[in-house]
Amino acid sequence: MPNYTLYYWAAPFRGQFVRALLAYGGEPWLEAGDEATSALMEGALEDMPVPFMGPPVLVDHAAGVALSQMPAILLYLGDRLGLLPEDPGRRALSIKVVNDANDVIDDLTLDGGRQMWTEARWAAFVPRLRKWMGLWEELGRRHGLTPQSGFLLGGLAPGVVDIVSATLWSTMSERFPAIGAILDDAGPMTANLARRVSDVPALADLAVRARRDYGDLYCGGQIEQSLRRVLGSQ
Repeated sequence: MPNYTLYYWAAPFRGQFVRALLAYGGEPWLEAGDEATSALMEGALEDMPVPFMGPPVLVDHAAGVALSQMPAILLYLGDRLGLLPEDPGRRALSIKVVNDANDVIDDLTLDGGRQMWTEARWAAFVPRLRKWMGLWEELGRRHGLTPQSGFLLGGLAPGVVDIVSATLWSTMSERFPAIGAILDDAGPMTANLARRVSDVPALADLAVRARRDYGDLYCGGQIEQSLRRVLGSQ
């Protein structure tokens, strides 16, 4: 049995960041599946591996650790897999980027579908989306990222921030080409970084499996339907 079990939906949304770190680190994991994830979420608190409101939840069986909240899980895996900088400043910046990625997908889904996208809402949001992309560009520029090479916080190999960035922007761009076009314009270095890191064999294989298992699905539900409606006319 793999050391890790991931409780998340059959979708490449928040859970895909956890999958990406596990895949890059060469760690096999078990997908609990939608039914088990739903049953766990709706069950008694005392029966949960960790008290939580919503997935992802990751259980490390070997270490006896269970965590919810995507940023907390990625911090843990970054430590376990040696993918976080030792320098305190860059370590903190790594967590900042993970939280930024979490905020971006909250923005893209209008806080989990509290509202639906309309043409007017999307038009008003595009400057904010471009600013998010600009945050990645400027952070990378300050650490030596170029259109052809480098990593978001420097270094010689991808770390948590690079894997998270590749997962965020490549998944989004692949499923919504109109967003990919915005990224190429507003964040060309980030777009290139996402492509380079996504081409790492373990992550490329994960993307193939995601397409096979989830099809065009991104976050699901009415919020994805409304997003596809407005982006279909872009």
